[in-house]
Amino acid sequence: MATSSTPSKLNVGRHDKSIRLVVGLVLLTLAVFSLSGAWATIAGVMGLFLMGTGFFGFCPIYRLIGLNTCSVR
Repeated sequence: MATSSTPSKLNVGRHDKSIRLVVGLVLLTLAVFSLSGAWATIAGVMGLFLMGTGFFGFCPIYRLIGLNTCSVR
């Protein structure tokens, strides 16, 4: 019998997701069109991280520090 494992709990709330998606998109745009060198790489990585956590609703950093911005229902 297979045991059901709980997938990663969501810990990024609706407003937090929106902010992450917008800021991530801005950083990616800057990385591609305005910045160069190390700054472009840093902005690109940060943008991808923010977009990913906003899209999936899970932030590993929040998990480490015990933060959860999801609303309680």
